[in-house]
Amino acid sequence: MEKTYLTLENLEIFQLSKQLSNVGWKIYKTLDWKEVKDSKEQFIDSTDSVGANIAEGYGRFHYLDRIKFMYNARGSLLESRYWFDLLIERNLLKDKLLKEEYMKIYNELKPKLNNFISSIYKNRSSHLTPNT
Repeated sequence: MEKTYLTLENLEIFQLSKQLSNVGWKIYKTLDWKEVKDSKEQFIDSTDSVGANIAEGYGRFHYLDRIKFMYNARGSLLESRYWFDLLIERNLLKDKLLKEEYMKIYNELKPKLNNFISSIYKNRSSHLTPNT
């Protein structure tokens, strides 16, 4: 029986990270550049970095390389949440629907990313050569 591998585009954590980036971009566009230049840039950079690290890690051959990039993705996810919270605390992000949309995706992605990292440890041999 031939093994089949999940493509990056079909990986749920990758899909969620792209959704988070798209919501992050919507948030980014609502922010006033003069007021929040640094926070705005840090927020979108860390949000986009989640998916970038998932993609890079998924393309790695060795499971330890994969895990390293998934940890980077998790760190970027937490950094994105930090900047998101600061934007709210500083009353710079006022759109209630965007706040809810971001948190819905964040709350779904975080445990799934942790579970994916655990699955790499548990199934080392099945995570070696994806069909990318």
